[in-house]
This record gives sequence, C-alpha cells and structure tokens, in this order.
Amino acid sequence: MTTSHDDLLPGTRRALLHRIAVAQSEGRAPSLVASVVRDGKAVWNGARTSVAGHGPDENVQYRIGSITKTFTAVLVLRLRDEGVLDLGDPLEKHVPGTGAGEVTISQLLAHTGGLAAESPAPWWERTPGSLRPELTDVLGEQPFRHPVGRRHHYSNPGYTLLGALVEEVRGAPWEEVLRREILEPLGLHRTSAHPQAPHAGGWAVHPWADAMMPEPAEDLGRMAPAGQLWSTTGDLARFAVFLAHGDDRVLSAESVREMHAPAAPPETAELAAGASYGLALQIVHRDGRTLVGHSGSLPGFLAGLVISVEDDVAAVVLSNCTSGPPVFTVAADLVRIVAEAEPRIPEPWQPLSEVDRSALELAGQWYWGTQAFGLRLPADGGLVLGPLSGVGRGARFRANGDGTWTGLDGYYAGELLRPVRRPDGTVSHLDLGSFVFTRQPYDEGAPVPGGVDPEGWRGVR
Repeated sequence: MTTSHDDLLPGTRRALLHRIAVAQSEGRAPSLVASVVRDGKAVWNGARTSVAGHGPDENVQYRIGSITKTFTAVLVLRLRDEGVLDLGDPLEKHVPGTGAGEVTISQLLAHTGGLAAESPAPWWERTPGSLRPELTDVLGEQPFRHPVGRRHHYSNPGYTLLGALVEEVRGAPWEEVLRREILEPLGLHRTSAHPQAPHAGGWAVHPWADAMMPEPAEDLGRMAPAGQLWSTTGDLARFAVFLAHGDDRVLSAESVREMHAPAAPPETAELAAGASYGLALQIVHRDGRTLVGHSGSLPGFLAGLVISVEDDVAAVVLSNCTSGPPVFTVAADLVRIVAEAEPRIPEPWQPLSEVDRSALELAGQWYWGTQAFGLRLPADGGLVLGPLSGVGRGARFRANGDGTWTGLDGYYAGELLRPVRRPDGTVSHLDLGSFVFTRQPYDEGAPVPGGVDPEGWRGVR
C-alpha cells in the first residue's frame, strides 16, 4: 500500500513505510498518507489505511488546518516585498476599526500580538463561519489576553486579521488572491478552500473503543485564512520545496529565509525543548538538526509539514482523524530517517568564477583583541568570518558595492564591516560595528581603541 521511487535505497524505503505503519496502527487512524522530498523533488510516497483494497495516494485531499497560516503569511510578505506595507506597520494603518489596530503586522505573523487563541463561543472549528460574519465577531468584545508584544501566544483570530489585510490591500477575496499569487504559480492544483474529489472524509475515533463517528466539515468563513485549506501530500511536498528555497515567482529565497528565523520570544518550556516560532513557521531543534514547518488540525484531520533546510529533506504527513497519530513528530522522523540513512552528498567544490582583488586582500587571519579569526571568500560570493578556535562570533557578509559589507546572520546581522585603508591604499584594519580587527593581536600600527601599551608584550617573573 505504498508507492515508491527508486531514488531511495530499499532499506530507507522500508524504514519510512515502517514508521508510518506504526503511526497509523498505534494512532488508530482511518488513513495516513506521507511524502518525502529530497533535493527539491519527491522521492517517496506512502499510505496506510483501514479500508481493505484502498490506499489513498499523493493526490487525495485532506484538510490541513493551520498549515493554511503559512500560505497566508506568504501573501503578507509579498505585500511587504512590493513595498505596499512594512511589517512594523500597525494593523490600523491598513485595516482600520478592528479594535486591535495597535498590533503590528509582524506581531500578528509571529503570534506576539497578545490576542486570544480562539474566537468567542461557539467553537469555531465545528460551527459555520456564517456565525462570525464580521471581524468584530471573530475578535469579540475583549480580543486581548496579554500585553502586545510581550509573549508568544498562538492566535487564530490574529491570522483572520492578516487575511483581512490581504483582502483590503489587494481588493479581492483572500481565496482568490491565494489562488492567483501562490497556488497557480507553484502548480498546487490540488490545493483549495473547499474539498475536491478525491478527498478523505474526516473522522473522530472513540478514545476507549475502536469505533468512529464522522466529523462535520464546516466552511470557516472569516476564519478561513487561519485554517480553511484542503491539500494533498503531493502539493504540500511542492510547497515544502518552495519554503526551503523560495521561488521568485512567489517569494524570494531571502524572504523565505526570514520566515525561518525566530520572531517570537519562546515560553520557558519551549526554550527547554528547543522550540520557537518564526513568521508562520514552527522551529524545532531535534536530533541534532534544525527543523522548520507547521502542524495543523481541524475536527477530523491532522497535518504536519517538516523541513530540514541543511539536509534538503522535507516530509509531509496527513491523517483523517481528530486526534491520534502525532503527525508532526512522524514527519520529523521521516526527515531523520532519510537524512541519517542517506546523508546529503555535497556539491563538488568549485572555484570562484571571478576574483575580486579588493575582497581577496581581506582574506586570511585577523585578530579582535587577542582572539584569532579567519575571513574567507567562498565560491558562492560574500565573505565568511569565523573564530579559528571554534568558539566565538561568526557571520556571513554580503557586498554593498561601495567596499563595505553587511552582516547576514548571527551577532553581526545588519552590522557594517568596513575595511579602513592607509594613505597608500593598503588595509590597516577592519571596523566591524566599532570593533577593530587587526592583522596582529593589538597591532600597534592600528588605531586600537584604548591604545596599545608602549612596552608591548612581555613576560612576568
């Protein structure tokens, strides 16, 4: 009951099948489907089901719940990249009169706006969206639970506001904008706001008996941007490739990487577990690797999408039960199985296509005080600074075109690296955010802050 590709070794394929078989059996799921992506293409699809003679494949739709939020976030970041808005803008600037307008767009994306986790009763996931026709119905009379910006508190109404933002700025329904700007360019033809055959039915499995009951599949109305979508493992596998690498037709690789970065202060328990939240992406440190993705659930359905960018492996797991298999954990396990059984083979080393002499002059060993650093020019461009001892601050830098460089990550993200030259044009030292890096430790020929003792280095008896 599984379809495989020959790109993975037989032992790896069997380990993947075993993992989803255990998940479906122990989780008592009516069905469970999974896909694995490596190096930008699907390499394995698997399925387990309780229905004899029938195995859902990568084209069968399941409801994906809160993975929908990641699609909504991409639409918002597109608006930012177009210059239509800034993530620091308060919502009120673009969608006035909500009663929650002080919250910024970035806070809504990262669930740090202090908004309630759910909309007012009745339970929105099992009731028609027509009960909440306006944003005021979604937010209720008291939309806030915490001070704005102080803590991470997951909020479904917050993503309803982001959907309203997209509609207000684009002048079109969220679903229409989604289809035009994400689904069609990425070829996600089996992703939709409403189920399209073939699709799975949602079930509740009795916690104390092997019995089932169908769950309602409500149109969420205003709450759609938080959890409406139906999709397949095939489509979500392609979406995972996009979330790993970007696609200039939708969102650049740089903006996608921004989604991967922690954007919310983690709770104490999350910090201990190595978990945080970016811009509509969960971030988890597990099995020695950093994973990004999102989980989803609605009555009758569970969904998980997990990516290891470093390994270039992603997995999607979908199931049609309200509770049972831990699909996000299963997806993470599928990533681990492939990454460990078949480690990524690095690309062949390639030299620079063209050498920038002014940049080459900066390469080599530098000292910040007495700590030794190396500055390299990799073939993919930019500069890479790192401590030679393995302990200390490192960063990648991109050229600004004027002889300076801007930090891209780590402690020096956004900081300016400026080579300071002597009258004869040679490099005296590097100024990195006011830190002076010299060719020798405390080089007396460089303007070291605080000066250099005139007696120089000495021993002590």
